Amino acid sequence: MTAQTFNAIAPRPAPVQTTGVLGWVRSNLFGDWVTALMTLAIGAILLNVVPPLLSWAVFRAAWLPDYSACHVDGVGACWGVIAEKYRIILAGRYPFEEQWRPLVATVLMLGLLVTSCTRAFWRPWLALLWVVVLSLFFILMYGNVLGLTKVETDRWGGLPLTILLATLSLVMSFPIALAVALGRRSNLPAIRTFCTIYVELIRGVPLISVLFMASFMFPLFMPQGLSIDVLIRVLAGITLFSAAYMAEVIRGGLQAIPKGQIEAAATLGLSYWQTQRKIVLPQALAMVVPSIMNNFISTFKDTSLVTIVSLYELTGALSMGLNSDANWRPFMIEGYIFIALIYFIFCFSMSRYSIWVEKQVNKGKAR
Repeated sequence: MTAQTFNAIAPRPAPVQTTGVLGWVRSNLFGDWVTALMTLAIGAILLNVVPPLLSWAVFRAAWLPDYSACHVDGVGACWGVIAEKYRIILAGRYPFEEQWRPLVATVLMLGLLVTSCTRAFWRPWLALLWVVVLSLFFILMYGNVLGLTKVETDRWGGLPLTILLATLSLVMSFPIALAVALGRRSNLPAIRTFCTIYVELIRGVPLISVLFMASFMFPLFMPQGLSIDVLIRVLAGITLFSAAYMAEVIRGGLQAIPKGQIEAAATLGLSYWQTQRKIVLPQALAMVVPSIMNNFISTFKDTSLVTIVSLYELTGALSMGLNSDANWRPFMIEGYIFIALIYFIFCFSMSRYSIWVEKQVNKGKAR
């Protein structure tokens, strides 16, 4: 029997940690030399930017609504402008003593939106809840009933106007977009041509032109003595503009459905509308959830353009409130940071909700 020699295996390095905080840092920030170099470069930039920014925004900032303290040399950000002007920014030109009404109306509208986005409340009575809340919103804002003083729509502004325009335009534009998307794929030339002209015409001009036409040009074509409220005209313009873009998003989802599924539905004897409702639309809309939400976010931000027609939403109310007061006018940037934070909260919430919806509709594809 031949003797066997034992050869020891050389020691190996310990395995690299891939979980936890250190594992995340190693894999995402120092995965290779390029990533490590970019991490160090960005870190150096942040070290030069963040400390002065924090000093200006926090440590040297003036927080009290005292404009004389904000004009002292060496003072950083003047957040006192928010404490002084927040009611004008959030409520616009609405009568000061009646601003509890837009506050209650906004809370009701936000509660309605949260309820509508919660799956547990997706019941038939939700449609009735929309009718009730919208009715209460307009009663509170407009008044002239139940002992409430009348406030014309041209005095509405701030956050309530932004939420109203965004909510109603998105709710009304979705069915229009759905009909236009189906119309562009119709076999009837007249319907297909009409939908194509509508989409190309609206997408060929900026929203500011649509608002200008709706506010100033449209009344010129109305019969003598007949006038439509500017809020309704602006709402119609934003709705039609949003619907044109959303129609193309939905049409992209419709084109992604294999033709064989439609042929199979026809073989089973399903009608056109049954095929669309049970087979095509559920799949098409699930495919384009991120794009639809992107259109929603864009429409929400585009409501800031209504300032050109003298409707003072958040940005317009800020400009109006500060430009009329020479003491606080120099601190416009702090006001814009405040409303930018409001826009970010709403847009980020919509984005996270889109991710949740996308996960829900894609559960059937998970393996």
